[in-house]
Amino acid sequence: MGIFEELSSLDFNDIGSWTRRAKLVVASIFALLIIAAGYYFVIKKQIEELDRVERQEQPLKDQFMEKKALAINLDAYKAQMIEANEMFEVLKKQLPNESEIPDLLTDMTQVGLSRGLQFEQIKPGNTIAKDFYAEKLVNIRVNGEYHQMASFISDVAALPRIINVDNFQLKRRNPNSTNLTMTAVTKTYHYLDDVAVVETDTQ
Repeated sequence: MGIFEELSSLDFNDIGSWTRRAKLVVASIFALLIIAAGYYFVIKKQIEELDRVERQEQPLKDQFMEKKALAINLDAYKAQMIEANEMFEVLKKQLPNESEIPDLLTDMTQVGLSRGLQFEQIKPGNTIAKDFYAEKLVNIRVNGEYHQMASFISDVAALPRIINVDNFQLKRRNPNSTNLTMTAVTKTYHYLDDVAVVETDTQ
C-alpha cells in the first residue's frame, strides 16, 4: 500500500492503530505546519523589523560620527566662542554710547577745521535703531579744496570711533574756482544698553 493510500485510510479516532510510518508522516506534516505558522506569524515580522532597523543603522552611525566630532572639538569651539565674545566687546567699545555722540561730532568738526574746511552745516538727523545699536545720521555741508576734503574723509575714517561718510556730492562753488562744496551724510553708531534694546523690541 502506498503512503498516500495509507494516509487517506487513517482513522483519526483510532490513532493507536496507525502504522509507525503513518505516525511519522503525520507528525512531520504537523511539524511543517507549525514551522510555517511560526515563520509567518513570528519570524517574518522579526525579519521585517530587522530590515527596518538595518536601514536606520547607517543614518544613526552618521549622526554618531557627527556628534563624536563635535564632542572631540568641543574645547576648540568653546575657545572660539570666548575669542568671538572678546572681539565683540572690542568692537562694541568702538561704538560710542549716546552721551558721547556730541563729543564725536566735535572731534569730526575739529578734524575738518584742521584741514582748512569751512562748515556751513553740521546737523544731526534721524536715529535708526538696529538690534543692539543705533545709527545716528548727521548732515554736513562744507567748503574747501578737493585735497582738503579727501584728507578730511581719510581723517574721519581713522578716528578711533566708527564713522562712515555716505551720500556725498561735490559741486564747484563757481565755474572759475577750485573751491568745492561737499554735502554728505555721515553715519555714527552707538550701542544700545539693555534697557534701550528692550524698549526698541517692544515698539
